[in-house]
Amino acid sequence: MGQTKVSLLIHINVLSIQKSSKSKNDMLKGDIKSTLINMAIPMIFGMIMLMTFGIVDTFFVSLIGTNELAAISFTFPITFLIISFNIGLGIGTSAVIGKYLGSGDDSNAKVLATGSLMLVFILVGMLSIAGYFTIDFTFTLLGASATLLPLIYDYMSIWYIAGVLLAIPMVGNAVLRASGDTKTPSIIMAAGGGINVVLTPVLIFGYLGFPALGIKGAAIATCIAWTVCVVWIIYFLAVKRELMEPRLLSWSEFVPASKGVLTIGLPAAGSNMLTPISAAIVTSIVAGYGAHAVAAWGVGNRIESLASIVVLALSMSLPPLISQNFGANQFSRIHTAYRMCIKFILVWQFLMFVILVILAPYIASVFAAEESVAQQITLFLLIVPIGYGFQGIIILTNSAFNAMHKPLAAMYLSLIRLFICYVPITALGSYLYGLQGLFWACVVANALAAGVSYYWFNREIGLQKQADKENYTRVNDVKRL
Repeated sequence: MGQTKVSLLIHINVLSIQKSSKSKNDMLKGDIKSTLINMAIPMIFGMIMLMTFGIVDTFFVSLIGTNELAAISFTFPITFLIISFNIGLGIGTSAVIGKYLGSGDDSNAKVLATGSLMLVFILVGMLSIAGYFTIDFTFTLLGASATLLPLIYDYMSIWYIAGVLLAIPMVGNAVLRASGDTKTPSIIMAAGGGINVVLTPVLIFGYLGFPALGIKGAAIATCIAWTVCVVWIIYFLAVKRELMEPRLLSWSEFVPASKGVLTIGLPAAGSNMLTPISAAIVTSIVAGYGAHAVAAWGVGNRIESLASIVVLALSMSLPPLISQNFGANQFSRIHTAYRMCIKFILVWQFLMFVILVILAPYIASVFAAEESVAQQITLFLLIVPIGYGFQGIIILTNSAFNAMHKPLAAMYLSLIRLFICYVPITALGSYLYGLQGLFWACVVANALAAGVSYYWFNREIGLQKQADKENYTRVNDVKRL
């Protein structure tokens, strides 16, 4: 019996290794289009469920009242700030582990995975504590009125705990994606979104014998959902797939592992966090048009997240392929994959724009009880989605730069997009033409930044290919001598 168990465990481990090796082989030698499709499809379904919790929160909170909807809309830039920090550290983790796997160094990848999870827990914990003690100051600065501050406190005082819980599955999923597994992360994300969808109305309105908690219930539902995901991802990484050490690292192990992640992760996190910072600035501009405008802006941004699911799925599927081929010096495959994704995303996001134009009045009626809010939601959906394809180019280029271990290029690109294009142009549009001018300015800003992004990456990959060619020539010349 004991021998049977040992044989079974060996068989499971062999299958796991074979699966990992196959994923690595697909990314380095397999058909690029098929590999991207196989990686992206599970991510799309997972992202749909993950994004659902934001839409569900917004919908059920909108049923409470306009003030509650405005309050949760004010929280978007701050919650996105924490999430963006998590994403940045996940990018650093995925890029470094992907390069290790591409070059065949699996043992370092395992230690780094453990260190990255420890690191994100510590850093996001510190960020959330700071956020908790500055709730009133932060949201007053964003333009929230005294009426809205108690509602914002009810939500954010709990959500900051969820931010820490969210960090671990996000970085853990980055480890899995770096190894070529996008199916498991999608299942974990889907589970988190599904739990949240079920619990949110129960806790907001007090169904099934639970007390009615209002806006606070939405945050508690998110906490519970991510707690389940934390347990799941740690078990999967440490026990089932053995992609991390099943223990805490010593200080001598933790420091170099952290440095490897932070080299790319900090610039990536900083780059990602620029988006919610700029969003907070624009939200403060929108606040000048009143609570109805903020409510509409918040709904529009939630719909934007849902409409960008395929872009986000590709932005998480493309980097592992790029990182592993970067480790193997296969720059032509990187260039082919990038251009393929850009062409697809332009077509796909145009279709999203057409769909949103058709559905705009119906979406507005679902999320808004008041006519003025519905009109502004409709206006948002008729204009802003025109720029979603351009936005997709920026997101994919940013991910590609990070995957090629060029986090500073990604960060500079974000600075150009947000603080040279997005914020100044939207402020100018608002000043000249009001809220409608602000919406059109979003499109113009994304178009300008997309042009810079596309040119910059193609120039960079061309230089890399040329350098690799020259290095290959030098090596051959030395061999001939």
